[in-house]
Amino acid sequence: MSQITQSLKNQRIKTFFCEWLNGFILVLLVSLASYYTASLPFMSKLHLSPLIIGVVLGILASPLFRQAQKTCDKAIVFSAKKLLRLGIILYGFNITLQSIVFVGFNGILLSLVVVVFILAIGYFIGVKLLKLDKEITILVSGGSAICGAAAVLALESSLKSEPYKGIIAVGTVVIFGLVGMFLYPLLYALGFIPLSLTQEGYYIGLTLHELANVVGAGGAIAQETQEIALIVKMIRVLLLVAVLLIIPYFFAESQEGGKRKLHIPWFAFWFLGVVLIHSLIALPTEIVFILRFLSGFFLVMAMSALGLQVDLKKFLEFGGKAFVLAFILFGILTFGGFFLVYYFIP
Repeated sequence: MSQITQSLKNQRIKTFFCEWLNGFILVLLVSLASYYTASLPFMSKLHLSPLIIGVVLGILASPLFRQAQKTCDKAIVFSAKKLLRLGIILYGFNITLQSIVFVGFNGILLSLVVVVFILAIGYFIGVKLLKLDKEITILVSGGSAICGAAAVLALESSLKSEPYKGIIAVGTVVIFGLVGMFLYPLLYALGFIPLSLTQEGYYIGLTLHELANVVGAGGAIAQETQEIALIVKMIRVLLLVAVLLIIPYFFAESQEGGKRKLHIPWFAFWFLGVVLIHSLIALPTEIVFILRFLSGFFLVMAMSALGLQVDLKKFLEFGGKAFVLAFILFGILTFGGFFLVYYFIP
């Protein structure tokens, strides 16, 4: 009897490790492939981060995951949820309160205006006019308003959305973020954007989706522009904490009896705590570098895992209206952001 019990115990242990190991190997392979692809000269010129490439490769590898779902599911879900939150928490080591003070009250106020307005108008256009799924609308609007794919992932985790909804939203912010990254420097060089280098930095930081987009567009104009754009962008990133706390309360699906399901995103508080630690305590440069790398790597693993969970049929079914919404929001950011900077930033 004891031999049978021991045999069953060993079998369960073997099954447990196989299920987790297979999934982690798959996610790790996709993540490493993302870093390699991003390092290629052509991709480097496009400023395509491993974060974005990870979700694309994950989608391409998703048929493999479908065939081996029983042996991979646990690790992939863990990567898409838990590693995502850990990556966002550690992302706080990219931000300090001192850098935010540098851009002054106007920069902080305009960042707040952009985030609130895009979220509000995005919800109205998506849900009321386009009749788009509420959660997809929130994810697309959040990605456009705050910090691209990272915001989509954080909101997706907080809202407990289905994976395909997050992928649709990520796709929209990637496409229009890239368009803006190439369009802004071109229009500036041609003289169509009558802003100073400082104003252009505010403009880029306030309106482009991804951090990589901000780096690419700002760097193509001037170092001064890039530095200001990055600081303004980080203010928008910091506003993610407030959005994560508010959005689930107002937009989460109602439970029976009319009560709302309120998922408190505790990782948002940890993120804010990390920002405070990084601002108040002088940590060794090497430690900060390692923590920033781990943040990026965990986020790439989360994006890869998210891509592996994609249902392409649902993606194609709901993607059209989401891209229409993202296009409209991109237009609002492009033109509205210009007038805000032109009239309120000296």
